Amino acid sequence: MLSVELHTHSSLSYDGRDPVDSLLERAAAVGLDGLAVTDHDEIEASLDAAARAADYGLVGIPGMEVTCDAGHVLALGVEELVPAGLSFHDTLDRIHDAGGIAVVPHPFQESRSGVLANISRGDLTAADAIEVYNSRLLTGRANRQAERFADEAGMPKTAGSDAHISEMVGRAITNVDAAEPTVEAILAAIVDGRTTVEGRRTPWHISFRQAAGGVKRRVAARFRSLIE
Repeated sequence: MLSVELHTHSSLSYDGRDPVDSLLERAAAVGLDGLAVTDHDEIEASLDAAARAADYGLVGIPGMEVTCDAGHVLALGVEELVPAGLSFHDTLDRIHDAGGIAVVPHPFQESRSGVLANISRGDLTAADAIEVYNSRLLTGRANRQAERFADEAGMPKTAGSDAHISEMVGRAITNVDAAEPTVEAILAAIVDGRTTVEGRRTPWHISFRQAAGGVKRRVAARFRSLIE
């Protein structure tokens, strides 16, 4: 089994804080085998992290968190930018055309761009896997709904810390029964459903700080775009 973290954000995300070195260092320190940096609608930091992951004893999984017209989709294994704003199904097609897999994070959390606010449950089954444990939770209800849906639909399950600061990397991990420690083997195992998940809640004060920091950086970025 390989322990992988599939949902993290670097400072390239509008709401992320830390550079990829900090994320890689943390992943190695907590004993992970692999890490995916999944910035919002950006991929350069993830490619950088994937290229340097071996220096930390990790498998680096390139990817991003794509904002489609229905909400967020994780594109894992892609090495090119998947454009934002496409339909849910077109986004999945672009991810697959780029050689990646599509994992839907926090699908039942409308306040965090969960896709089920805008698509049917039947549409959701077109994805390759469902994130059933996201460590940025309040009551855990949305995670339980996601896991119940995955069970009923027979869909593969993943977990992710959704870390926006390095200290939270590894709060939720996906244990993958991969044939070898490579990106290709890890993704194939996820699609085949050879996974188990485990996680711990991100402390509420950390979640609040992450969210507040994201709002601050988003406002600052918006202001810069207006004056440029």
